[in-house]
Amino acid sequence: MLGFRKKRETGAVSVQTRPAGLGGLPVNAGERELYRALRERVPIIDAAIYKLRRLIGSFTVSCPDPEAQARLREFLAGVQVNAAGAGVHEFLGIYLEELITYGNAVGEMVVSGGRLAALYNAGLRDLDLEPDGALGVKVSVVEAGGRRACPYPELLLVSALNPAAGSPWGTSLLRGLPFVSGVLLQIYQTIGVNWERMGNVRFAVTCRPEGGMGSAAGRARQVAEEWKKVMSSHAPRDFVAIGDISIQAIGADHQILESEVPVRQMLEQIVAKLGLPPFLLGLSWSSTERMSSQQADVLTSELEAYRRILTPVAQKICRTWLALEGYAPECSMEWEEITMQDEVDHANALYTAARARRLDTELDRTEGE
Repeated sequence: MLGFRKKRETGAVSVQTRPAGLGGLPVNAGERELYRALRERVPIIDAAIYKLRRLIGSFTVSCPDPEAQARLREFLAGVQVNAAGAGVHEFLGIYLEELITYGNAVGEMVVSGGRLAALYNAGLRDLDLEPDGALGVKVSVVEAGGRRACPYPELLLVSALNPAAGSPWGTSLLRGLPFVSGVLLQIYQTIGVNWERMGNVRFAVTCRPEGGMGSAAGRARQVAEEWKKVMSSHAPRDFVAIGDISIQAIGADHQILESEVPVRQMLEQIVAKLGLPPFLLGLSWSSTERMSSQQADVLTSELEAYRRILTPVAQKICRTWLALEGYAPECSMEWEEITMQDEVDHANALYTAARARRLDTELDRTEGE
């Protein structure tokens, strides 16, 4: 495990939020499955959550002790996350995804041999949250034998997105979208059915034999068999018949319902809930669409709100590592600046600011003389 130099010192790492076996369903399990299904069936929702995860940016940590700062930054860059991840930003990215999708996120600091060895993102499908007094949250694991309370709550990281008063459960960003998404998926499914009907042309073959009714049945069977061979063959084949035979496409004159307006109406509701400009999600509703300063300010405020939730989580990880390593648990975090404008505009702004400072310097020098 991480942090050990000798094999004989390696101890077993126990994750308290992982269930020992299959159990029952926790509270709100059906609602969370609905949100998971929305991400799977509506690509624009899944893309928006991934973009929010990437737009959140990264941070740097500073400590009064230079040695502690260097070691802490090295730890945050390479700490093991779950089974195949590394780095605190990987942990916080998954943490933010859970928070946006389900309204809650639970993580765990895994300690082994007196050191912080790894970070673990706990799945909400295996957990129950309930108030623990007025200011606490009790996390229980749902197992086959019932519910088991986590014995070391000080190692847990729990966050809620816009929770109701007195409730540990947060509000998913996707709340309100199931109905709108259901209408959108119904339109898409109908479009697919109509294209299957209209794109796969069906023909009506009418045979009018000159003989009596006795010969009509035999000729109809013969025409049907030959027509079936022609239509089922991938190679070009000709259909040759003698007599009065007419062939007409079925449904060629039928008009498919216009879907652009209702689809856009549904997508507008989804985009408004997700809080991202449409063109960031691949929706080109305007040929000259670009991010305005107002949109950039709104999106920046949304990202800052998510950062305010993630900051206490990251600080608790840093302070726990410092305390376990024997350092003073004092550190500060600084997020990188969020820039949503074009690089050209940003460069022009820097150039204008530099010119203003130069003019001020020259003016001060002139007045001094």
